[in-house]
Order: sequence, then structure tokens, then C-alpha cells
Amino acid sequence: MRIIGGELKGRRLAVPEWCGLRPTSDRLRETMFNILRDDVQGATVLDCYAGTGAIGIEAMSRGASKATFIDHDPRAVSLVELNVARCGVTALVDVTLGVLPEALSRFAQGTCFDLVLLDPPYKFDTNARDAILSAVASYVRDHGQIVMEMARRDTTVNVTGLTQTRRVTSGDSALDFYVRDAS
Repeated sequence: MRIIGGELKGRRLAVPEWCGLRPTSDRLRETMFNILRDDVQGATVLDCYAGTGAIGIEAMSRGASKATFIDHDPRAVSLVELNVARCGVTALVDVTLGVLPEALSRFAQGTCFDLVLLDPPYKFDTNARDAILSAVASYVRDHGQIVMEMARRDTTVNVTGLTQTRRVTSGDSALDFYVRDAS
């Protein structure tokens, strides 16, 4: 696994040595960031279900100003910290161990992100996925974006205050793009 674009392009990332973590493929990450393109420059990013940290680090490589990573597995948190250090962006990153949506309550009042990246497990309960999308929506700036990766067979989620702008499929995966409506 490697960073595929931006100033960190080509950097190799450590991969999990345990079962159950499904890193986003290089191809799907490339598709995502080709769509997001200029919206990443200067953005504050929240990478939920961070896993290896590849998606958030990719955003940093492409000009994001700050990234916050959340994962519920201590092994994944350690892996993200290792990969962030390998890429030399530790000073611009916060890594948090926590379960969503409860982990969001740790943020200071008024904390908002320009871009939220969600990559929950594919076998995630649909109601839990919907609840998490609803919860993170309140941490997105007006006109900010959320990208949720899910299994291609999963249905799109409709959340008040978010407008789905696009769905892209690749293999067994789908990326749903949402924009937060102005409050």
C-alpha cells in the first residue's frame, strides 16, 4: 500500500498484520481524490474508521491542512500513528481511539471539518451506518463534504441536511458523496 498522489506520492504505508481490516484500494482512493480534486487543498479532514490511515494521509499529501483520525481498534490506532510518522505529518494530525458516534462528543463545541471520510466495515448494520452519517453531519461545515465507502450492494443513505451529489462504484465498493446544506 502506498500514497498515490501529492507531495507524499510513493511513500509506502505499513499494512495490518491481522484479519478484519479492509484497506481502501489504491484505485478507489485515486478515484475518490480525482473527484474531490481542489476541495482537498487547505481542508480540515476527519477520517473515521481510519484503519491504516491511508485515506487521511492521502488527503494530507494532496494539501489538506489538518487531519483527525478515529478508529475503535487500538491496533489500527497504532498503525495510523506509525504511518503518519513514516510520512512526516505527525504535527498536523490527531489520532483518537474511540467508537463512533460517541467519539465525536470529545470534540470541542463548534468543531467542524471541511471533509469527512467514512469507511465503516462492509458488514455494518444499516441502521448503525445511517446513525453515524447523521452524527458526523453536524461536524461538517456548510457546503463541506462527506464521502462514505460501502459495499456496492448497500443502499444510499438519506440524511436531513445532506445532499447526495454522486455515487461511484468500483468492483464490490461504492463511494457516496454528500454535501452539507447551508444551515
